[in-house]
Amino acid sequence: MIFFLCFLIFLIGLYCVIVKKNILKIVIGIAIMEYAVNLFLILLGYRWEGVPAIVTETVTQAKFVDPLPQALVLTAIVISIATLALMVSLCIRIHQRYKTFDITKIRRLKG
Repeated sequence: MIFFLCFLIFLIGLYCVIVKKNILKIVIGIAIMEYAVNLFLILLGYRWEGVPAIVTETVTQAKFVDPLPQALVLTAIVISIATLALMVSLCIRIHQRYKTFDITKIRRLKG
């Protein structure tokens, strides 16, 4: 059920990317899709009644949660923040040049 929620969040982001004409809304849709994928990866590493992967005498290895998806998601979050900042800066430059965020108007102004 929770994986369906991740898929639904991803579809909301995909809808924003495909349907919207405003560049900022497209960037927000891409960010929503990135967060849905990160949530999905975190849920893949979840284990019921799991403990952090810190070895002690009382904890058996069978109860550990998978630390690899958590490390991958931390890396993905850093990369997504950098790409999001780059996309927003490009949107600002486009707005400075064309005075609009609308894709159809930008295509007409380009010639």
